[in-house]
Amino acid sequence: MDNHKKHIAKGVLIDPLNRTQKGAEIIISGNTIQSITYNTDIKHPYIIPGFIDAHIHIESSMLLPSRFAHEAVKHGTVGVVTDPHEVANVAGMPGINFMVEDARQVPLGFYFGAPSCVPASPLEKSGAVISSQDIQSLLKRADFYALSEMMNYPGVVNNDPDVKEKINIAIHAGKPVDGHAPGLTGKDLLKYISAGVSTDHECSSLQEAKEKLYSGMKILIREGSAAKNFSNLIPLLKEFPDKIMFCTDDCHPDYLIKGHINKLVSLAIKQGYDIFDVLSAACINPVYHYNLPIGLVKKNDRADFAIVEDLHEFKVISTYINGIPVFENGKVSFELPAPSQPVFKFREKHNQKNISVKAKSSLYNVIGVVDGELLTHKIIEKCTPGSIINSNISKDILKVVLLDRYDETPPIIGFVKGFGLKHGSLGASIAHDSHHIIAVGVDDNDINNALKWIIANKGGICFSHKNQIKGIKLPWFGLMTNMKAFEAAGEYDHINVLAKESGSNLASPFMTLSFLALTVIPELKINHNGLFDSKSFENISLFI
Repeated sequence: MDNHKKHIAKGVLIDPLNRTQKGAEIIISGNTIQSITYNTDIKHPYIIPGFIDAHIHIESSMLLPSRFAHEAVKHGTVGVVTDPHEVANVAGMPGINFMVEDARQVPLGFYFGAPSCVPASPLEKSGAVISSQDIQSLLKRADFYALSEMMNYPGVVNNDPDVKEKINIAIHAGKPVDGHAPGLTGKDLLKYISAGVSTDHECSSLQEAKEKLYSGMKILIREGSAAKNFSNLIPLLKEFPDKIMFCTDDCHPDYLIKGHINKLVSLAIKQGYDIFDVLSAACINPVYHYNLPIGLVKKNDRADFAIVEDLHEFKVISTYINGIPVFENGKVSFELPAPSQPVFKFREKHNQKNISVKAKSSLYNVIGVVDGELLTHKIIEKCTPGSIINSNISKDILKVVLLDRYDETPPIIGFVKGFGLKHGSLGASIAHDSHHIIAVGVDDNDINNALKWIIANKGGICFSHKNQIKGIKLPWFGLMTNMKAFEAAGEYDHINVLAKESGSNLASPFMTLSFLALTVIPELKINHNGLFDSKSFENISLFI
């Protein structure tokens, strides 16, 4: 498409900067808004600044960046602030470079953050390590805009030298430091913020978010496939309209094809929130906070905006990025590149058929999941010493098995409550953040079959029952497919239905599964060494 072609856009310009709504004709020359002429006779449609996801891991969509872009522009998204720490945990700097190169081939703005915690904590085993020297190298690059979420908040609070060095590198580079501090309060919170951390997207309660806001943080309201904090946190927008941003963090393809940030905007408007405040959170605040080169529908600005049918559903008619209509009349204007084939390490076998567990005491620890949250609980259950503990569907307690992705070590076995399965097993090579291989199920044979299927395909997610397996292969780092979003969503919906038909009432059972290993979020998780208590920040025994 000719970048120097003139385009004309007409509609009611909703301007959150000046808090005005006026009919307008916008003339675009090249990539720049040449003029804005106001005309009160223009009543429809509506022109708004483009939407920005202020924090997302593209890998969690299971789509390559180019495929993600192809879908996101349909929803008026012009930019994403993205942390490639999923692929960094698997393949280090080569993985990050793969994401950047694939993203460069499409017009969506991918504004990368340098992954601050690879591995997620010093007690995790990942496929690579991102050092302070790597951080320094990344933050010198023009396409890196922040130090991504500092998940090792104990390291910040306790003045860990490596953590401190990474934060200081970002501050010296003039780039913001994103936070990740679920439940952090009081003096430790103040110490965390004073170190230079500027945002948090892990708040689940209004009280927690307000303490962080009053202490100087900006809050990202998250609504993704697993963590859904919008309804709890949206009241913040009235009191702190200049300190709120929207993000999805992790969204699976079935979520993305139904909408992106426009979906959160629609929810907020329907609840009666001021449209200028809502658009500030969705379109304006991320630009200023991360210093993004995104236009805000002003004369001489780069032309980045969306045209929507109405101000309720925010169904997108057109999306302009860098002066080009990348989505218009129901069609995406750019072609998808052929992705390169990555090289990454993946274990080759799972031979241990016996994954039974013999009770070593009368009490054992169980991970309790919470639907719509990444948080889990520690639950204590009774057992008979010397007996074999199996999944117990009457108590909704299922076996969880984790295989080290990077080495041929024996399986780690635990138990989890809240999945609701009555038969079968869920399996995945997506297990944040180290991305070991994980399965939850009722029957040991189904669990083993799921694990073997994932290994045979070098990555994927699947549902296994009675020697029948349905799944999505994820050959790019065991995290992503080269399918388009609607294709991936169709396959994902199919295995999601199988999980629901098996009894799961979780909104997104595979997403919940993928976070059972994220040890930097309270309370009880599982990693390559066994159960992990994030409150004491140490591995603990299955038995008490």
